[in-house]
Amino acid sequence: MSAIKRDPRITYCQSLGCGAAAGVLSRSLTCPLDVVKVLSQVGTFHAKKGFIRTFQLLCEAEGPRALWKGNCIACLRLFPYNATQLSAFHKFVNLFMDDLGHISHCGAIVAGSLAGIVAALLTYPTELIETRLIVQNSTAPTYRGIVHALLTIYTSEGFTALYRGASLSILGAVPFSAGSFLVYINLDKLWNKPSVKLTPLQNFANGCLAAGVAQTLSFPFETVKRKMQAQSPLLPHYGGVDVHFTGVVDCFKQIVKTKGFLSLWNGLTANILKIVPYYGLMFSTFEFSKRACLYRNGYIVSPLSYRLSPGVDQSLRTEELQELKKMIRGKSFETGRPSIGNKWWG
Repeated sequence: MSAIKRDPRITYCQSLGCGAAAGVLSRSLTCPLDVVKVLSQVGTFHAKKGFIRTFQLLCEAEGPRALWKGNCIACLRLFPYNATQLSAFHKFVNLFMDDLGHISHCGAIVAGSLAGIVAALLTYPTELIETRLIVQNSTAPTYRGIVHALLTIYTSEGFTALYRGASLSILGAVPFSAGSFLVYINLDKLWNKPSVKLTPLQNFANGCLAAGVAQTLSFPFETVKRKMQAQSPLLPHYGGVDVHFTGVVDCFKQIVKTKGFLSLWNGLTANILKIVPYYGLMFSTFEFSKRACLYRNGYIVSPLSYRLSPGVDQSLRTEELQELKKMIRGKSFETGRPSIGNKWWG
């Protein structure tokens, strides 16, 4: 059993801001790998000759900027996605907690998966638009931007087109959750010590391993989803999709029939290579952003370390600490003499 602990020293908005900053930076710096992954999943001509050659063909056809196609809307999606996921996660965690406020690893993973599904469904149109922007030729674009893509898809293909393939987000959550659970229940055996005694580096390795296994197991569902998102009569060659299909089940059948079973994992190389830098950047950026918030709130002496501010009760919530600071400063102003609190708060 493990307890879900929340750091009361930073506010809800600060927590969202830390997550958003970490997400934007890690997403932007690993965007070329994500673009190559999507092109490989869809099956465009860029991906016909292997992983490395995809980068070369894309740059030759559209220039280096094409490696960041769709990054803007992907970053914008992080804000509503993170807010929805965090809110839903807290709801599901409270639902699965026992009377002592603890939750099992299995319960935490299920809560995270359900929160991810809710967030994915609410922000799904932005993911579809991201795919369309990636597969189109940026030198002769069908969609001139995010808003134009949204309006064009809605007016020409209908509202339901914005949710084409959304069911695969739900179906893919099953193997994803199973993979995460299988990894985490065997971590004690991997490190030969309980999870509570693992170092930050070991926890990071665990996260990358769990992400790799979970994403590999759910990858076929994402491949089919990307093909369904990209297929459109508005795009040349129907978005460059390498198979023709009429629905989710038919898409699976046509891929296996014409391209082979293993083609369901096209783009996996780029996805696996993205895991370590993506989560490494996300973790380090989040930690630095959190330290900046703790420093601003008065809990630590510098944003460059976690050295605690002397005399500050770390159990106080942010609002309580601010009220205490105001009270001490008020008393100091009334007496006209420096108080001990001035030494605490600077």
